[in-house]
Amino acid sequence: MPVMPNPEVIAHRGYAARYPENTLVALEAALRAGARHVEFDVQLTRDGVPVLQHDAELARTTGHAGRVMDLDLDTVRTLDAGETPRFGTRFTDERIPTLAQVVDLLANRPQATAFVEIKEESLAHFGTVRTVRSVLAVLEPLLARCVPISFSADAVRCARDLDAPAVGWVLRSLDAAHCTQARRLAPAYLFCDHRAALARPGRLWPGPWRWALYEVIGAGLARELAARGADLVETMAVGELLAGLASDES
Repeated sequence: MPVMPNPEVIAHRGYAARYPENTLVALEAALRAGARHVEFDVQLTRDGVPVLQHDAELARTTGHAGRVMDLDLDTVRTLDAGETPRFGTRFTDERIPTLAQVVDLLANRPQATAFVEIKEESLAHFGTVRTVRSVLAVLEPLLARCVPISFSADAVRCARDLDAPAVGWVLRSLDAAHCTQARRLAPAYLFCDHRAALARPGRLWPGPWRWALYEVIGAGLARELAARGADLVETMAVGELLAGLASDES
């Protein structure tokens, strides 16, 4: 029986197992570890600037009460994004980066692809078109290797209508309704929690897309998911997973 090739690996929020998520230091560390794909989350500040932030609420990662979309960029830039509960004072100088800063970082990494998740809280607060347009305007210099993704199918459609070369839809379920909608949307990528894939029998739906499954820890699981049809797996422990997959190949 032929050996299933290893899936490609996406660094989820950068190297988030060892560095503060969605920060420049986490993305740089992921790329140094060998990641060819990175994923990060984008919200808009009150003045409409795309920044890297997963939660609308800032408390978990910065200790600051309030929502990112209620603060202007100058205020957001003062916040400590070093995730003190996880890392103590090790990263106290780390700040929430703007999407423009990340574009500058990736400009010097021509082999890297970025999956840019446009968060639903900003879509709801600012409107789909304004939010997606703001993100794509910043990504424009590198849009050929940046893939807007979202849980919102409307945002995915909007990104495509605004000429994003590739888009991805993040699924909440692998039920029949989502399958039907995926076939209508026909994105280049489908993302889903790996547990949903393991909970159903057989291979993942075939289609014009590539499958990316998160949150994966361990080379054995990654290879099992590849056997189910996963083209990519997403992990916060990118260095460890890349090393494990390399070891499997030796």
